[in-house]
Amino acid sequence: MDISQALTRLHITALSDMQQHAAEAITRSDGDVVILSPTGSGKTIAYLLPLCQKIDATSDAIQAIVVVPSRELALQTHQVLQQMACGVRSMSCYGGRPAMDEHRQIRSVQPHIVVGTPGRLNDHIGKGNIDIRAVCYLAIDEYDKCLEMGFQPEMQRLVASLTACRQHILLSATPAATEGLRLLGFSSHATTIDECSPVRLSLYAVTSSQRDKLEALHHLLLSHGDESSIVFLNHRDAVERVSEYLRQKGFTVSNLHGGMEQRQREDMLYQFSNGSANILVATDLASRGLDIPEINNVIHYHLPETADNYTHRVGRTARWDATGSVYFILGPDEDIPQYVEDSVEPLELTSTDRLSPPLPRMATVYIGKGRRDRISRGDIVGFLCKTAGLKGSDIGRIDVRERYSYVAVSRPLLPQVLRLAQGQKIKGIKTVVEPLR
Repeated sequence: MDISQALTRLHITALSDMQQHAAEAITRSDGDVVILSPTGSGKTIAYLLPLCQKIDATSDAIQAIVVVPSRELALQTHQVLQQMACGVRSMSCYGGRPAMDEHRQIRSVQPHIVVGTPGRLNDHIGKGNIDIRAVCYLAIDEYDKCLEMGFQPEMQRLVASLTACRQHILLSATPAATEGLRLLGFSSHATTIDECSPVRLSLYAVTSSQRDKLEALHHLLLSHGDESSIVFLNHRDAVERVSEYLRQKGFTVSNLHGGMEQRQREDMLYQFSNGSANILVATDLASRGLDIPEINNVIHYHLPETADNYTHRVGRTARWDATGSVYFILGPDEDIPQYVEDSVEPLELTSTDRLSPPLPRMATVYIGKGRRDRISRGDIVGFLCKTAGLKGSDIGRIDVRERYSYVAVSRPLLPQVLRLAQGQKIKGIKTVVEPLR
């Protein structure tokens, strides 16, 4: 496996100290490893790169299982493995879709690594859909979230079934992962890499004179211009209400909560992560695991209900070597939570009367062909450059799904793309090209 090529495909110039230490710990032996590092610090790559180095790509056996608490993280981890393109096959398993479809996919793909939620993984193992005889490596990502969601019995059952497993890897943004060694029966002599201290954050308090904080949020977002922001709320109905208010004010908004259909979630996250929306209004579902780069601001519209929720929320900004800002919008009877140990500066918003919500720099285009039609990212770039007159610099993130594809294009060029590419052929097949709404 060529590490440098994998990093290039991931758009990473060099591994961080944490990632280098994790790689050494995982590859130098089969001993258990615990990685404690803030959300957004690159833990996914920290364990996937060395794990792929240990996989025998010449075999068709499943050799590693990765446990995650959510469908979103399962999909994201699988996508990272695909993007690495290092010869290791993978697939994701999670609830909300037929297990039989996944079984057929397992037989077709013959994955080396299976990423999934605890219940669905146990279901496949119990039915014999996943052959565990060659599984030597088990990674549990967002372990503290797995505990919080009540997955401990299912994880214990999973660990007990993997009798051939030689190495366990636990990852967490909070010290709860150390408790996992005892609960799951892992070695008490695990190598622990602890880098959980939050850094590079500026914290501000914004006072709202009304219990309904919509006006304060409106002015705060206007003051940010075209910066990317996540607005956190504690309830699904509040997410719908706030996102609709902001859309009516002219903002381009994605929203996310657990009551949405999976396809809706994926579409909303895609538009935010590729720059087609610069505001994400979400519950704490968006605080963990999701690969959303370059977040400038985290806004607590509702105060975090626990210290752990706070830790994961603020972990969405100041990633890698970047800086970020965190805002608490405080109603008349609210104060900064006691668990916030860093200094919080009061912020008085200046007049935004002459400001209007900026449009995002990108727009998302739906193309009605995907992997099933043997379409690749390169095919899409060629198609858009040839038929719509785009340059490579006009094209952003491309996601090729099973039956369709999404591509981010420069927003000013969207009308040109729709006019010139509609009904044209990609690899000899006429296709639909339309904006993702």
